[in-house]
Amino acid sequence: MNQENPEQKRTSRNDEIDLRELFSVLWSRKWFIAGFTALFAVVAVVVALWLPNKYKSTAVLAPVSSSSLDSVASQLGGLAALAGITLGNGQEDESQIAMEVMQSWNFIDKFIKQNNLQVDVFAVKGWNRDADKLIIDDSLYDAASHKWIRTPPKGKTVEPTSWELFKKFSKMLDVTADKKTGLVSVSIEYYSPQIAKQWVDKFVDAINDHMRERKLEESSKNIEYLQDQINKTSIAQMQEVLYQLMENEIKNKMVAEASPEYEFATVSKAMVPEEKTRPMRLLIVIVATLLGLLVSSFAILIAK
Repeated sequence: MNQENPEQKRTSRNDEIDLRELFSVLWSRKWFIAGFTALFAVVAVVVALWLPNKYKSTAVLAPVSSSSLDSVASQLGGLAALAGITLGNGQEDESQIAMEVMQSWNFIDKFIKQNNLQVDVFAVKGWNRDADKLIIDDSLYDAASHKWIRTPPKGKTVEPTSWELFKKFSKMLDVTADKKTGLVSVSIEYYSPQIAKQWVDKFVDAINDHMRERKLEESSKNIEYLQDQINKTSIAQMQEVLYQLMENEIKNKMVAEASPEYEFATVSKAMVPEEKTRPMRLLIVIVATLLGLLVSSFAILIAK
């Protein structure tokens, strides 16, 4: 049988002694540790209670199927390439493009300006549930005179810039896609549950409008180009091909004009949330308490 040599026995005994010594040191300063940990816990409670509630509203969307037109487009794709135009790569690519657009600086900037959300996005710091009124940070914006009064960072203006508004709104927005179902979730987290719901509805309408206008512009340009090519050629077979391509573009344009939910159909409408999503007050207190325990223990061992 294997037996420990004397050196191993001494090492094992020293480790045991060291652990007992460390525990003894910590136990002798138990009141300091308890007080320091309690301080961290109290501060955490104060901070957790001070943080305003935020509510998340979510809409679940499905990419609109346009299988019939996609089938025509796939049949005519080679001919379209010969004619010098692009019919697109199908609805899946369009939906991915739409998701990227929703999170882009340009689209969010346009959404904020069109709905006049600059103050609500940048200067609001809470919501008064009883009065159902947003609480504005008076160090940033004077509600009485409707003027920005903040002290701007270096290189910025008193009024928040497009980039600052984009960063603020992006923190509220969440756009995700389920790879299995293909469904897209659009969520906005805000101080007021009613406003969070309203913004989601407007945001979904905005992306559908944007993608519809994009398709209308693309189809109009293609139709204009095809008509010009028809006028230039005298070959009957080529004219027939061009007319088929033009018919497809006209169908695309008609579908876009007649479809309010052009890119995404709403599967589950956004609702007014009744429960907050943040802050997670209990978790904040638990983490802070554990942190206080670790910091105080470590400080004692370092000072030993």
